[in-house]
Amino acid sequence: MVDSIPSHSDPARIADRLPFLLRRNLVLRGIRAFFDARGYVEVETPCAVPTPGEEVHLKVFATERAGADGTRQKLWLHTSPEFAMKRIVAATGLPVYQLARVWRNAEGGRLHAHEFTMLEWYRPGATLAGLMDETEALLRAVLPPVVRVGNDTIGIAAPFERLRVADAFHRHAGVDILATEGDGPALARDAGCALRPGETWEDLFFRLMMARVEPHIGRTRPTFLTHWPASQAALARSDPADPRVALRFELYAGGIELANAFEELTDSAEQRARFMADRARRRVLYPDESGLDWPMDEAFLAALDRLPPCAGIALGFDRLVMLAAGTSRIADVQWLGEG
Repeated sequence: MVDSIPSHSDPARIADRLPFLLRRNLVLRGIRAFFDARGYVEVETPCAVPTPGEEVHLKVFATERAGADGTRQKLWLHTSPEFAMKRIVAATGLPVYQLARVWRNAEGGRLHAHEFTMLEWYRPGATLAGLMDETEALLRAVLPPVVRVGNDTIGIAAPFERLRVADAFHRHAGVDILATEGDGPALARDAGCALRPGETWEDLFFRLMMARVEPHIGRTRPTFLTHWPASQAALARSDPADPRVALRFELYAGGIELANAFEELTDSAEQRARFMADRARRRVLYPDESGLDWPMDEAFLAALDRLPPCAGIALGFDRLVMLAAGTSRIADVQWLGEG
């Protein structure tokens, strides 16, 4: 006879997490009600794909499809449904959303998991400002008026802060980040720090972001960090009013990055050039990782030229539930989460 259930067993783990998991279901229902009321169409896209994404630093899971005729095709578990969802918007012109399972290899810890849920949505005709408005409305619909993260008490009911990256770096790091873009030694000099061996401007940008900017934003109310340097555009279009920056925002609350959003680039030639640059950089940074040269997603690039002006966002659903449930560990809000 077993007198007690080991703490690592499924019954014990689920029992400990059950209040958080029930809150997860409430948030899930609230999200679907929110988007259904706004006329969005919920979609589902494949998880195993020929091209998992082009982000330089993300690690991926490989798999293989075996055909009935014996043929085999190497596939990858996607890191985001973004490419597929934009193809749907380009084909239909409809606003769409998805709660997608996504995979990131070589990740783990308090805020990261190898497999998690991403909420993504794309709205034709939306601007970056309109998408911020909609994101605020979503968080107010599914979160309590006040959430607590560690020692931070964060108000959700009041207007969220909207802060440009350049202003954030000027305020918290004392540097003109746009004036130094691409020049690592100049940024190090202005920031009063040493450039580490092999460190690039981008490396130092993110080091300063984590050390000097992120600790000060989203602490009393969520913060949209907007208008990123052009080199950090990813899939966002440049700001017509200032080509030094891209129409992109990230959303922070209590030291947690919740979302990444773009006013979408619709120029396939420009996007292809960015992807080629990303691939070249990935080969330099990770020369020992073989098998990363997956095919270019030609279907996605072809769709970009038909994509209507729109804005889209990827929001970490599990992290949103963490805020709603008042826990600091992503494993607490996953039914069989790691750790």
